[in-house]
This record gives sequence, structure tokens and C-alpha cells, in this order.
Amino acid sequence: MTACTLAQHIRRATVVCAAVAVSAVTTSAALAEDVLRSLTAFPSTDNTSQLYVRFADAVNERGKGIVRVDVIGGPEIVPGLQQIEAVGRGVVDMTFGPISYALGSMPEADAWVGSDLDPMVTRENGGFALVQQVAAETLGIHILARFAPAAPLHLYLLEEPARKEDGSIDLTGKRLRASPLYNAFYESLGAIPVSIPVPDVYTGLERGTFDGLGYPPSAIEGWNWDRFLKYRVDPGFLQADLGIYIAPAKWATLSEESRQILTEVAIEFEASSYEDWQKLTGDVNARFEAQGMQVVQLEGDAAKAFVDAAHDAVWNRLKASGSPHADALRALYFSR
Repeated sequence: MTACTLAQHIRRATVVCAAVAVSAVTTSAALAEDVLRSLTAFPSTDNTSQLYVRFADAVNERGKGIVRVDVIGGPEIVPGLQQIEAVGRGVVDMTFGPISYALGSMPEADAWVGSDLDPMVTRENGGFALVQQVAAETLGIHILARFAPAAPLHLYLLEEPARKEDGSIDLTGKRLRASPLYNAFYESLGAIPVSIPVPDVYTGLERGTFDGLGYPPSAIEGWNWDRFLKYRVDPGFLQADLGIYIAPAKWATLSEESRQILTEVAIEFEASSYEDWQKLTGDVNARFEAQGMQVVQLEGDAAKAFVDAAHDAVWNRLKASGSPHADALRALYFSR
């Protein structure tokens, strides 16, 4: 072998070794990245699902090469009502949706619905940690965050409600689309709760199957229900109860850096989503009014009684469930 040939072999070997080394480093980096496959309880067109995608994008940007959240779909993959259970069983790594979907197994979920405090306060005062603990014990899930609770429900009606002498509204005999969350409240107003799946609400409104419903304003707009609903009752009541849930087995396999990034971004979005949804709620209601929707404004004692009835229905239900955490949760999540 000539000196020239030997040199060529050495150079080739060096190139091959370098390529192998680069490949090994690349493979190692790819393997080191934690990936979570996630669902959303609502379709991708829902503005809360879009909020969650922005959260995932923020995680992916900050955690590039370390942790990644892949939003693979919504209720078309696993029905929204079953997603928290799917996370608990490890069928999916992560989901975003209402904690009240698990109310039958975890009555303490009512704390988020009945709260009148922002998520920053309840994270600071220990309320979030208590719900997180209960969820781990009863549902087998890790709660990462609580999003957009500034979106209150408002009661929207097809027709203007009658007024009582005390200034309250008379909903006696009115059929209101409801879920188990709000049945007791509506019944306290004399209304008749009607169970109708969300995808069927549009048709129900179109046909006049029921007289109104309680829902966050942005969701009313997102589902185009506002084209039928002509009256909004103010003030709003209760809070949205959206959260991020992770399978504990998956959480345990994540690197400490991955967990830190997920937690940091989640806490940032808790604050920003609260502020964003306050503005969004105001903007949407302003659009409704500009389009001709009329406001039925409750004042003074009538307004207080209306809001109190909504909160009392939730906290009384939690107390009646026998939860040992009912009093503690009320103290941590409710200011009155």
C-alpha cells in the first residue's frame, strides 16, 4: 500500500467515524426529548382549544430538544367526557378540558366551578395544591394548571324574561339547556333543566326546543348560537373549569428539566389566560350588543341573590357529597 493510498484510507475512516459520532449524538438528542401526545376535550375550532395549542407551542419553543407537546386531536379521537379517564389509565399522555367532566368520581371538582378567585390566588393559597392532591388520589391524574377561569357563564334567552316585584327575573316553567353542574341552580330559579348534548344545541335553538342556556360568551359566539339568543342576563355567574391533566406514569418519566418547563409555561398561561379571557368576554358581549342583543341587567339585591344562588348550589352540592375537603376547598376557593 502506497503512502498516498494509506492516507486516503485514513481520511475515509476519519470521515466515517465523524459521521457515526454525529449520528450517535443526534440520535441521543432525539431520544432525550420528552414527547407528550395530547388531546383537547373540545374541537380544534373552539377558542379554548386554540388557547391550549398556543400553550403547547410555547412549551415546544422554550423546550426545544427537551420536551414537546403534540396536540393530536380532540373528541373525534376520544370523546371529551372520557378523556380524563383515558389519561388516568395511560391511554393518552395529556388532555385539556373541564375538570367537571370527572365530577361523578371527584366531587371536589366543584371547587373550580364555584370559585370566585383567580388562579394566581388559589395557587398561592394552597387551593390548587389541594385539588391536585385529591385528583391524584381519586382520578389517578396529575393536574398541571387551571386555565381561563375569568370566563363566567351568562344566561342567554330567546325571549325577554318577566320581572318580579323585587327586580329578579321570573323563569318559572322556562326550559333551560343544562348539565348536572347547573341543574340545582336553574331549579332554584323555577326553570326546568333540559339535557342536550353541545353539538345538538344549535338545532335545539333553531327549533325552539328550549328557552335558553348558561354558557361563557366566547363559546356562545364560537358555536354561532348568538344568532338565535336575543337576551343576556347580567351579571355573569360561576367560572369556567378548564385544566391540563397528565398521566402520572408519563409525568414520572419526564426529565426534571421537562417538568420544570411545563410547569413554568403553565403558570404563565394561568395568569395570561385569566387576563385574556376577561378582555375576550367583554369584547364578545360588546359585539353581541352591537348586533342587537339586549341586556337584562339585575341590580342590587336581585343581582346578589342571583349570583349567590348559583354559588350556593355548587358549594351545597360539594358539602352534600360528604367530601372531607369540602370546607377547606370553600375557604380556599371562595371569598364570601
